[in-house]
Amino acid sequence: MMLEVRSMIEELKKLISEKALLIDEKRGFELASGGKSSYFFDMKMVTLDPQGANLIARCLFEKIKDCDAKYVGGLESGAIPIVTSLCMVSWEEKKPLYGFYVRKEQKKRGTRKTIEGNIEPGEKVIIVDDVVTQGKSVLKAIEEVRKMGCEVVKVVSVIDREEGARENLKNVGIDLDALFTKSDFGL
Repeated sequence: MMLEVRSMIEELKKLISEKALLIDEKRGFELASGGKSSYFFDMKMVTLDPQGANLIARCLFEKIKDCDAKYVGGLESGAIPIVTSLCMVSWEEKKPLYGFYVRKEQKKRGTRKTIEGNIEPGEKVIIVDDVVTQGKSVLKAIEEVRKMGCEVVKVVSVIDREEGARENLKNVGIDLDALFTKSDFGL
């Protein structure tokens, strides 16, 4: 199984390099964190690709399958396709995870929820994201699920840009486990 996982990781890295890694030394990119960078991971190109979605879900599932959690979620919109794919893989692996997502702002109509999907107060959860920079998105998700009395047992991400997320999460007592760091892509 370990050889198969390594093979999937390499395949995913290649797909991210080909489809999602953008470099623009002149103009650069504005990041969700508010910073600017000469490179950008446009992960929707991979998380919404059938091969990419499958590889991400299978590789992340390997990282979380032994966690004592029943729910997996994260902040819209980066986490949504990952959560969906993880739920599907978890069902196939006979260790079902139930998905949810956290809105950036409370819904102004209908149920007026901030958290949508499957989650119960007081339960253990895993938070996911596509890319973490300083960790603001995952920290927002953590804050909201903690308001429900939930315990975050782990945060997983596809890519850690190595710009403070790991340290910021450690400050709230949570470890970050990423499939890749920016260094893995020679950045």
